[in-house]
Parts: sequence; C-alpha cells; structure tokens
Amino acid sequence: MSSSNLVSVGYDAASETLEVEFRESRVYQYAGFPQHEYDAFMGASSLGSHFYHHIRDRYETTEIL
Repeated sequence: MSSSNLVSVGYDAASETLEVEFRESRVYQYAGFPQHEYDAFMGASSLGSHFYHHIRDRYETTEIL
C-alpha cells in the first residue's frame, strides 16, 4: 500500500468493519462498510483521494485509542 496519508488499512468482512491508520498515528474504524466498497478502495489509483471522496464522513466512525 502506498499513500502519503494512510499507513495501513484492514478489513473484517464478517463485521463489515474497515480500519484505517493515518500517518499522524490515529486509527479509525468505519462500521457498515460493505465488501464491494473495500474492493473499490483497494483498487483505487489513489487511496487517500478515494478515502476522502468516498469513505470519510459516510460511515459510522470510531477512533481507536
């Protein structure tokens, strides 16, 4: 994975939870995130751009401490 803002991305299909770690050491989980959206995210030419245009503020979000 190559991104200037994202460090890592994980996905749990059973719970439909996306987890994203950002460069500023913050980790967030996004609930109700369907598999097809994860596939589109991982296939995007720019993960950061895709995240900000298609994911951010669209799913229930929890910051993980």
